[in-house]
Amino acid sequence: MTMKKIILLAAMAGLAATLNVKADDAKDNWDATCAKCHGPDGKGDTKMGTRLGCKDFTDATVQAGFTDDAAFKALKEGLKSDDDKTLMKSYGDTLSDDQIKALVAYVRTLKK
Repeated sequence: MTMKKIILLAAMAGLAATLNVKADDAKDNWDATCAKCHGPDGKGDTKMGTRLGCKDFTDATVQAGFTDDAAFKALKEGLKSDDDKTLMKSYGDTLSDDQIKALVAYVRTLKK
């Protein structure tokens, strides 16, 4: 097998693995990166979430108040207050775009 074929097969395998993001992975990422502030249930009523003013993602009105694109951007780039304080750090360096999309989809499942 030539080196080009090996590289192509490795790239295809990596792409397939990236595209195969499961709901369980999103839940694991939620628990590891989001639950500290937003809570395991998405209510935002943790000590840190209360201090930062996290919204209750179980509330249908809150969910209707943002688009998937806005949520993706917030996760990718982070959020800052009007006075430039970091409200949420960026996860663009630690999560892939597919993982961020899966997290946005997971947030949508929290709505009651």
